[in-house]
Amino acid sequence: MMHELIAAIDLGSNSFRLQVGRIVNDQIYPLDGLKEAVRLAAGLSPNKILDTAAQYRGLAALQRFNERLRGFDGDSVRAVATNTLRVAKNAPEFLVQAEAALGVPIEVIAGREEARLIYVGVAHTLPDPHRQQLVVDIGGGSTEFIIGKSFEPILLESLYMGCVSYSLQYFPDGKIDKRGLKDAEMAASRELQAIAHAYREAGWEVAVGSSGSAKALVEILEQNGLSDGGVTREGLERLKAILLRAGSLDRLQLAGLRGDRLPVLLGGFAIMSAVFKEFGLERMVFSEGALRLGVLYDLLGRYHHHDLRDATVSAFVARYGVDRRQADEVANTAAHLFGGLVPESVHGDGVHPDLRFLRWAASLHEIGISVAHSSYHKHSAYILANADMPGFSRMDQGRLARLVLAHRGKLERVAALDPDSPDWPLIVCLRLAAVIHRARDGRGVPPIQLRRDGRGFIVTAKDGWLKQLPLTAAAIDEEQRQWFSVGRSLVLHTHTGRTLAA
Repeated sequence: MMHELIAAIDLGSNSFRLQVGRIVNDQIYPLDGLKEAVRLAAGLSPNKILDTAAQYRGLAALQRFNERLRGFDGDSVRAVATNTLRVAKNAPEFLVQAEAALGVPIEVIAGREEARLIYVGVAHTLPDPHRQQLVVDIGGGSTEFIIGKSFEPILLESLYMGCVSYSLQYFPDGKIDKRGLKDAEMAASRELQAIAHAYREAGWEVAVGSSGSAKALVEILEQNGLSDGGVTREGLERLKAILLRAGSLDRLQLAGLRGDRLPVLLGGFAIMSAVFKEFGLERMVFSEGALRLGVLYDLLGRYHHHDLRDATVSAFVARYGVDRRQADEVANTAAHLFGGLVPESVHGDGVHPDLRFLRWAASLHEIGISVAHSSYHKHSAYILANADMPGFSRMDQGRLARLVLAHRGKLERVAALDPDSPDWPLIVCLRLAAVIHRARDGRGVPPIQLRRDGRGFIVTAKDGWLKQLPLTAAAIDEEQRQWFSVGRSLVLHTHTGRTLAA
């Protein structure tokens, strides 16, 4: 291990949470945690714009987290954002400020990736994770459903319903009546019907709830004598009667009900009631494991070079019938060229993060051929941007898609990329490697080097090498024109220093 302490930040739709963990014998022991009830989803307008007040609450929380993270190395901290920042149209602008406030990059993760990380966290807290279990995590803006066994998920889904969004939509003034509860439960049931059949067919031995809504319901049911343990169908029915008698959140008197949960209690209750109905549940136990613990264990795996992203790339190579020999040739040459641009990627300890993306992109650049050979790089990019890729955040997938899209054809497609983006060196390496191995003749890593020249690049080739490869020489000549079209230079020299093309 490089670090004894690691930290995870979960930018949820209801709460922002920071969890610090201590690593002992490949296990993570929670050491410290912070929680801020930001209610980010409450600031999301009907046209999916995050309002200024919600942004301010979020930034203030992240500034406080920043103080706790002082002294942590950047690679010992991982921050993820969930549903509200998946759907908010102005999320990119907010994330720039959020990263500055927090001091570390923030990854917006897809719904199924969120579900996977939740399961990782839950599985590490269960007394017998080898039983097949249904895990339900009601968040502020989405609810995740997982069936898994041991530490491997079997089914993963994320539905667009959460305790904040439902509380605002169906109980806007805190009023509690039969009509509001019925409408909220019916809306949740309609969402659940899309997945309930498949999940019930897969089956489970135990149902597990995680995160704030499940924890709040367990505490309310147990402390008010409505349940003998966990969430039960009978307990939910008895709680419903109490809610209806109160008629309003203002008049609700329940032991175990914390003030920060009160504004989102009704939405979480309605969703949980629908889950019990559609999945035919009688009882659900609670797990303290959740997204942030899953993020910590995922981070631990990356330290030990058991990065799930490697397994995902290998699975995609197999699924889409990639020519492994060609992909490896392109990857090895691209990595060789990158070593000339970033020497520490060759001589440093561990694996350089940009080099990992370059190798992943090289491995996957031809997956689109399975759709059609014509414009296959566009098909490859579309798959990478939109497929479920365990371990990859949405930004990771966007970066892979961008690299693969740019590996051939017109560079104007990525001309809007920031001039100082770290992707430009990866793009030039991948493009040159693809050109060099176009003949698919297994020629191996060629006698060619790459170095920077301001915002441009200089390619130095062994004297006489290109004379034997006129097709490659012509392709590199076209590469020079492409780089010129985006305001950058690509100059080719032989070892003698003679310029072969202007």
